[in-house]
Parts: sequence; C-alpha cells; structure tokens
Amino acid sequence: MRRISRTTKGEPTIALINIVFLMLVFFMVAGTLAQPLDNALNLVQTKDLDGRAPPDTLVVHADGRLSYRGEDIASPEAFMELQSKGALTEQAGPVARIVPDRELSANDLVALAAKLRAAGATRVVVITERGLK
Repeated sequence: MRRISRTTKGEPTIALINIVFLMLVFFMVAGTLAQPLDNALNLVQTKDLDGRAPPDTLVVHADGRLSYRGEDIASPEAFMELQSKGALTEQAGPVARIVPDRELSANDLVALAAKLRAAGATRVVVITERGLK
C-alpha cells in the first residue's frame, strides 16, 4: 500500500503584508492632497457680531411667541396670509422660513411646521446658526 502524503500550503502572508503596505501608502498620499492653511493666516471672527433674522422669516421665541419683521403674529395661519400677500413663493409654491430660538423645544418646532404646512406652505425651512469651530 502506498502512502499519499499531502502537504498543506501556508497562507500567503507576504501578499497580505503587501496589500496593507500599499493601502498605507495610498492613504498617506490621499491625506496630503489638501494644502494646509498658511500659518500667518488669521480667520475672521464673527462671534461678536449681532445676529439678525432675515427679513422674510417667522421668528419663534422660546416661549412660543411668533413675530414677523419685528411685529407679533397671532398664528401660523396669519403668517402664511402675510406671505401670500408678500409673494414669497418659489416655483413649487409658498415657502415658510422659520428662525427658532435656541431654547424652543423640538416638539413645539415640529408642531409649528405641521401648522404651517396645513396653512398652505409647500416647504418649511428652518434657518439655523452655523459656526466654524
């Protein structure tokens, strides 16, 4: 009887090391594509500027009070009525822009957006503050 010996081939670890090395080189090169900012460059500081709401937006205060162009508004429906007179519409229809107070609860904001949609707004846009930190 003849014995058949089978040899087990080892795993190609050299190929795996080569792939990992190539990935490392690729990410090192890809990470340096963006030129760094000049060290002498000082970015503009806007934290001390007074922020104002855009003129055609509904401002929602923390207590739920609504105002439009500095005047108090009774309801979202009244705001949409003013919007239809002011013709703040886009191609798809009237757009309601809201500037909420930071302390306004999310539930109140969602409820207000639903009321604006029911009053005829095709889109409700929430305008927020964005900062570069």
